[in-house]
Formats: sequence, structure tokens, C-alpha cells
Amino acid sequence: MVGEEGAFVLGWHEVLTEEELSMTLKVLCMSEEEFREYKEQDGWEDDSEEEENSTLSNEALSRLKAPCKKLLYDSVLLTLESYGSDLKAEQDLLSNKEAYEKLSRREQQALHVRYGQKRILHQLLELVH
Repeated sequence: MVGEEGAFVLGWHEVLTEEELSMTLKVLCMSEEEFREYKEQDGWEDDSEEEENSTLSNEALSRLKAPCKKLLYDSVLLTLESYGSDLKAEQDLLSNKEAYEKLSRREQQALHVRYGQKRILHQLLELVH
């Protein structure tokens, strides 16, 4: 269900790997009995038309069922914990011109990437909370 990287790609306005995330949420939020029935009916292919017509925009994410929202929320928290610093630390470093200029060009670029990733994850937390 999840690509080789085992990750989902989120943008500012929608999930970029929406098919993978939709399928994963659907399966992980099923009861054991629902999953068994789904699997027996070869449900993996039956929903393709339904999924093509749905996008996981930020608005759609905020309307997910409670179990799916909780799963996403907890997953985002775990992802944020995997970083060595929090969003506030990144903001402080970006706003401290003297400290920022002491970073190498590569460290500055990495800081901007981490900051952007964390902002998207925090936005997702708000959408599914």
C-alpha cells in the first residue's frame, strides 16, 4: 500500500500521495471483520473509480472520520518527535541573523527544508485535531 520509501508526501494544500494514504487509512481503520471481507472480495481493485474521484485536500482531511484523524494525528506526532528540534527552535534560528549566518550554506538549506516540513506537519495536526 505504501511506496518503497514507506512515507506519504504532503503539500501545503493536499496530500500528493493521496491514493496510498487513502488506502492505508481505509485499511488501518477497518475492523478485523471488515478487513477480512474486503480482502475476500478482492476489494483492492473495486474502489479504484471511487478513489480517482476523491482528492485528499486539506478540507477533505479535516472531514475524515474520527479514527482516521486520530491515526493521522498520532502519526504526525511521532514524525515530529523524530526531529532533533521543534518548530520553535527552527523559527528562533531563522530569526537570529547572527546565528543563521554562522551556518554553512548547506546547513542553512537543511534548516529551511526542516522548517518547511515541520510547518506542513503542524498544519496537518490542526486539520485533524
